[in-house]
Amino acid sequence: MAHYYDSMPDTPSDRRLIDYRANGINFSFVTDTNVFSRNDVDKGTDLLINSVIEDIKERGARKGERLLDLGCGYGVVGVVMKSVFMSFEVTSVDVNARAVELARENMASNNVKLTKCMQSNVLSALDESDIFDIVMTNPPVRAGKQTVFSFYEQAYEHMAPGASIYSVLQRKQGAPSSEKKLMELFGNCETVAISGGYRVMKAVKENP
Repeated sequence: MAHYYDSMPDTPSDRRLIDYRANGINFSFVTDTNVFSRNDVDKGTDLLINSVIEDIKERGARKGERLLDLGCGYGVVGVVMKSVFMSFEVTSVDVNARAVELARENMASNNVKLTKCMQSNVLSALDESDIFDIVMTNPPVRAGKQTVFSFYEQAYEHMAPGASIYSVLQRKQGAPSSEKKLMELFGNCETVAISGGYRVMKAVKENP
């Protein structure tokens, strides 16, 4: 059985167009079979986007901040965040080749230019010099806890001092274990939003 976290999906294509609105901006995204949440932008991703936009605006966005959309799917987070914070340098990665292809297409159709949009098994395809100030992820819980934890571990290695990671999960899908893992890695973790069973957690990489 094929999954959205497979690297090379081989199920027949069945493309569709979905609409999404965030921060007063209308977006359209092409989706396909074997990508995450193909019928609409899922509630977790929506909560993640809106809560992170609010958090960044509250502290004040800085020109040239580097943002990573980790597990980008068909590109929603990267496209929206680049549209809202146009001075940001945005990188999107996903293990799924079909998803990355769609993300690139959705970048173009929504008139945004990302720094990088690439296929990568977690962050293995990135250079050591790829360092980020903000990491956003709706991790692939169906791929298992160790895969989710590898997202956090590898993100930590690519985060600048003072950088923040935001992760959204449902409580029943492992939010408590993710909170514990983030606490172990970062020494801190706070919940910045809760809605409809979803929880957005934020951890900050402290200065050495």
